[in-house]
Amino acid sequence: MNVQPFHLAIPVNDLGQAKAFYGELLGCEMGRFSEQWIDWNFYGHQLVTHLVAQMPSAPAHNEVDSHAVPVPHFGVVLAWNDLEQLAERLKAANTAFVIEPYIRFKGQVGEQATMFFHDPAGNALEFKAFKDMGQLFAR
Repeated sequence: MNVQPFHLAIPVNDLGQAKAFYGELLGCEMGRFSEQWIDWNFYGHQLVTHLVAQMPSAPAHNEVDSHAVPVPHFGVVLAWNDLEQLAERLKAANTAFVIEPYIRFKGQVGEQATMFFHDPAGNALEFKAFKDMGQLFAR
């Protein structure tokens, strides 16, 4: 299967905060932009932060592996070492995690490292990694 980049547009209420978060903290390269939006190279995918006057309501939560997972959320699957490095960078920046980095489904099919946090506008993100990428869609 040839995986193509996805395109996702999300609301933010401050483009300066989006620049600091996506550009500086997460290390995403900034692409095209205007006074109303910024394109980001989000780990090979196109993420667009669109300026809005008011953010939509806060995410709801679903219980997964005894944790309250925010819905909706988005993110990427990284290599194990890349996820560990990002987690350390986020901790050093005093990121408030919704769910601290941990191993989900430990010893089960689909075992993965995962963490959840919000961007400054309140959008929920999940970053995860599998030691065995073959487990990504395992049942």
